[in-house]
Amino acid sequence: MKSPKFIDSTTAFEAALCAPATAGGRYLLRLFITGTTPRCLRAIQNLHALCEANLPGQYDLEVIDIYQHPEQAKPEQIVVTPTLIKEFPLPLRRMIGDLSDTERVLTGLGIPRRQLARVRNA
Repeated sequence: MKSPKFIDSTTAFEAALCAPATAGGRYLLRLFITGTTPRCLRAIQNLHALCEANLPGQYDLEVIDIYQHPEQAKPEQIVVTPTLIKEFPLPLRRMIGDLSDTERVLTGLGIPRRQLARVRNA
């Protein structure tokens, strides 16, 4: 009987960092908002629509209301809302605003240009 193969967690982490986002990697997004202001609601709607259209099943989105969870804003140095932080894949990126400029947000998220061209032609 063969013994189970264990994967070193450091090796697995390094492999995940090196894997391209488009090859099965997931995007980890955190959107910081302040309550239900019109601008924050637009940011949530715009980001959700953008992710569903361009990253179906390839993203995790956490929406954090800093009125309810102010302790999470300080470590991330959130000064303005809405603020989107793309934590993974690296590099870490921050975007501020209602995220209505789709092409700029897609570029900031690191979606390759070939996918942008496909979205435009669709």
